[in-house]
Parts: sequence; C-alpha cells; structure tokens
Amino acid sequence: MDFTNPTIDVREGEELDEARLERFLKEKIRGLEGEAPEVEMLEGEMTVHQFPAGASNLTYLLTFENRELVLRRPPHGTKAKSAHDMSREYRVLSGVRKAYPHVPEVLLYTDDESIIGSEFYVMERAVGNLVLRDFPPEWGFGAEDCRKFCLSFLDRLIELHQVDYRAIGLENLGKPEGYATRQILGWNKRYVNARTDDAPDCEVIRTWLEERIPQESGACVIHGDFRIDNLIVDAEDPFNIVAVLDWEMATLGDPLMDLGNSLAYWIQADDAAGLLSMRKQPSNAPGMLTREEMVAYYAERTDTDIGDFDFYLVYGVFRLAVILQQIYYRFYHGQTKDERFGGMIDQVWELEKRCLEIIG
Repeated sequence: MDFTNPTIDVREGEELDEARLERFLKEKIRGLEGEAPEVEMLEGEMTVHQFPAGASNLTYLLTFENRELVLRRPPHGTKAKSAHDMSREYRVLSGVRKAYPHVPEVLLYTDDESIIGSEFYVMERAVGNLVLRDFPPEWGFGAEDCRKFCLSFLDRLIELHQVDYRAIGLENLGKPEGYATRQILGWNKRYVNARTDDAPDCEVIRTWLEERIPQESGACVIHGDFRIDNLIVDAEDPFNIVAVLDWEMATLGDPLMDLGNSLAYWIQADDAAGLLSMRKQPSNAPGMLTREEMVAYYAERTDTDIGDFDFYLVYGVFRLAVILQQIYYRFYHGQTKDERFGGMIDQVWELEKRCLEIIG
C-alpha cells in the first residue's frame, strides 16, 4: 500500500486549465526571487493529479520531469470566504518556516484568476509518508512505539506554540486580545448561517460556550487543524515529523484552544461507536495516549495550569461540527458534486451528541 500521500485523477468539476498553468509556472519559477542559480527549472510536460484527503481547499500535485510541486486553491462554491484566503495561507507558511522547520517551502502566490479561475499558491512537495486512519502494518508499531509517536506529535505542537511570532513578522496575523470571545461568537454565527433543514440547532451548546468563555492563557501562532493526518513523516524514521500541512486556519490565539481543536479529532478506543466510525487517524491504537493524558503532558511540558479542560474540548468538537456543516452546506445546495460530503450531516449530529455528553 502507498503511504506517500497518494493522489487520484482530478475530480469532475475541479479541473485546472493545465496548459495555461504550465506556461505560467515555467515562466515564474525561472525568475523567482530567492531561487538559487543551481535550482532546476521546470522541465518536461506537466501532469496534474489531486490529493483526495482534503475537504476544504483543493490540493493538486504538479509533476514535471525534474520536480514535484503542490498547488492549493479555494474550493468552488465557497460559503466562508475568509476560510479560503490563499494569500494569507501563503504568508503564514512563509513566516512560520523562518522559525519552525516542519513547513513545506512555498514558492509563489498569485491572485490572477485568469490562470485557473481563482487565486492560488504553489509550494514544494514534502517528501515522506502520510499517516491516515491506521499506522502502516509494515511499521510493526507496538504500544511503546505508539506512545513515542504521540509524544513526537505533541512536541511539534508545543514547539509551534513557542515560536516568537513577532520575530518572524507575523504580529499582524491575528488579534490575540479577545480571541476566545471572537471564536465562540464567530463559530456560533457560522453554524447558524450554514445550518440546513436537516441539521441540529445546537442551541444548548452555543449558549453553554458563550456563558463560559475563559480568560485567555496566552497568545501564540496556532495551527487550527493540527492532527496526525495533516503530517508528513520521515519514510525512514516515522517519529521524525518532516512537515505539517493545511495551515489555512492558522492565526494568533490561545494555545489551549488550539489543543482543544486538535483533541476534537482525537477519537480513542473507548469512545462511542458513532465517534469511532468518524476516526481519520490512529488515535485509538494500543499505546496511544488518551485525551486526558495528552492534556496532562501538554500542561507539564509548557508549565501551564490548565484546570478544567471541558470548555476547550467542547469548543473544539463544536467547531469541528461547524466546519463539517459548512462543507455539507455546499453539498446540500448543489455547489459541489463530491459525494464524500453527503454523509457529513450524520457526523454533525454525532458531534452534537458528543458535546452534550461533555456538558453533562
């Protein structure tokens, strides 16, 4: 089985103008500021494939004879414009890479929509393995290996949270003051705007969150979608995380809310069957830390008095429900033909149930 981030043929309705794109890239790559003289030009005919895993921005593999590039563009029929700002994502990657080596090298951004019908940016392909629903059997991971992988995962998140965002020119990436309040009010509003007739109202959850907004624990660069299936790991050493992908939700904010976002995806072995059916990463494997153990490790490593983590976890789970509902909204209204999105309404109901269980 291929664990090197496999691709598929481009989905219907998501094609690129390949001829125009190839001409543009061959011209621009040749004259990129900062490209060393020894950097190879793009040679040969370009072929295009699509990465199937993403459910938000569209991601393509551009293969030349001598180089592999990755292109990111917004989806068709977007509901939330701010969630698909390619120039912002490009700026985040360019800045974070100065202090955090686990980021692909970005090459160019353009807002010229005449090329493929939207803005986009291009980066080098990160080489390594992608870990999806389960660890590759050939790795032979036992319980101790799983624990070691968990700690590496958390260490990379902590390392990101410790980056001095002012030193890398990202002080204007977001507004840390009032971040928690804006997030709760913002995600509540997004859910109301994206709700379809077959979706839960989530009123109890939205009210509970608004009534319990805590004081912020600090400010840092937060990824917003830090999970195992957004990592590229070294093919020879899977404990070495080569690259963190999908920075579209990165901003400046409360690190504990970022941890809550991450643990919303952390479905463990003793979770309900409905949640286990949604699992997209091997967080339930024997030896993997529980959510409680993850929080305790983070608190110890960062010397943070976290206290009651329920608010952050409910926030993360509800936020995930909103994201899925926004994607489902596009499917419901015929703005995308991707059949993967049709079943997301069931997941929204499952996440609502999970939030209510935590709230008690």
